[in-house]
Amino acid sequence: MKDGNFLKEKNARSLWHPMAHPADSLANPPTIVTDAAGVTITDVDGHTVVDGVGGLWNVNLGFSCQPVKDAISGQLDRLPYYSIFRGTTNDAVIELAEELRDFFAPDGLTRAFYTSGGSDSVETALRLARQYHKIRGEGGRTKYLSLKKGYHGTHFGGASVNGNANFRTAYEPLLPGCFHIPAPYTYRNPFDETDPEKLAQLCLAALEDEIAFQGAGTIAALIMEPVLGAGGVIPPHASFMPGVREICSRHGILLIADEVITAFGRTGSWTGSRHWGVQPDFACTAKAITNGYFPFGAVMIAEHVAETFEKDETGRAAIGHGYTYSGHPVGAAAALACLAETKRLKVNENAAARGRELHDGLLALQGKYEVIGDVRGGHGLMCAMELVSDRNTKAPIDKKAIGAVQEETYRAGAMVRVSGPNIILSPPLVLTSEDVQTILSALDAGFAALA
Repeated sequence: MKDGNFLKEKNARSLWHPMAHPADSLANPPTIVTDAAGVTITDVDGHTVVDGVGGLWNVNLGFSCQPVKDAISGQLDRLPYYSIFRGTTNDAVIELAEELRDFFAPDGLTRAFYTSGGSDSVETALRLARQYHKIRGEGGRTKYLSLKKGYHGTHFGGASVNGNANFRTAYEPLLPGCFHIPAPYTYRNPFDETDPEKLAQLCLAALEDEIAFQGAGTIAALIMEPVLGAGGVIPPHASFMPGVREICSRHGILLIADEVITAFGRTGSWTGSRHWGVQPDFACTAKAITNGYFPFGAVMIAEHVAETFEKDETGRAAIGHGYTYSGHPVGAAAALACLAETKRLKVNENAAARGRELHDGLLALQGKYEVIGDVRGGHGLMCAMELVSDRNTKAPIDKKAIGAVQEETYRAGAMVRVSGPNIILSPPLVLTSEDVQTILSALDAGFAALA
């Protein structure tokens, strides 16, 4: 590795960072992370902190999961790559498909289509949803519905169903035929409704209204996150996703669960859909499927959808879609090892317990600092604080102020993520109670400095 002075001098000079203005990265160089172990990361200056971000929602098992590392190394020695396009495959992807079939059986999902990551998985599900209707002779079903504040990756399809203008405006016009309904976002919503259950019913009514307006026979699918993640960790009322499922089923609309963040234990349940007792038609996965150690993803497909494709005699079910790295054997080997460790450690149970501790601690901080307008979470290890300059008006906090909280929190011992007015926490699922307290103490220091 180059020495620290070289890295600092060249930082952001020769590369553009995702989700950042190039000039901002030059003026405010990113933190240079050089080492990681357990649930901690260390920067180029030797400063070690608890990673409250979990890489990017994906390092569920922490940075020292040796079985996954060994699986990657072993697979590289044996078969570093081979395509699974028509006519060839590899042993690792077959074994993984069977494991995924068992893992997702309670969700009614029995087939896997491999991808290279979350955005790829969303794009795949959107495409297969349209193709499903064409096979069935309903080619007019081409539109998509999604939630405002939802996030579904960065491909043109995913950006089109995204519900946040930050990921859309610079790239418009996007895919036509994408429409958004209000999210069950209790802190800010167009109905001025603060009761989560009542708000859920209002959003479901808005969904019914949009379907009636568009015409059910024109809609291919609705895509949603079981808990909205990048939009600010917005958990719906328990009645919401089951209500969406019922409405979609009644109108012949496929339900795509974007489980890129929520699958594999993040919510305290093995999947976000299962957390709400819902069986989707597709589930998009990636991130924690390999613990972030290898780019990999899988779209899981419901039995009834799979049968429609497999029993087709018209030729319309031929899949003209895929990626060079779909079913990469190294990724599949990593996923097999990761899935085994995920189940062995029962990380869903730890996520639920530590998530309650973290959420309670954030509520205590809210009672201490007026700048914390809202605290969201309570469903596993995904929490957020929305910062405001005035609690009465809910006016968002100044960008520099929230940046100052983040910087001081980092100095005090924890990496946290800023997204708009939100501080988002998505730490590894192997977090301990002591680690939770480290994050809370660091945040306390961050807010105290701002005050």
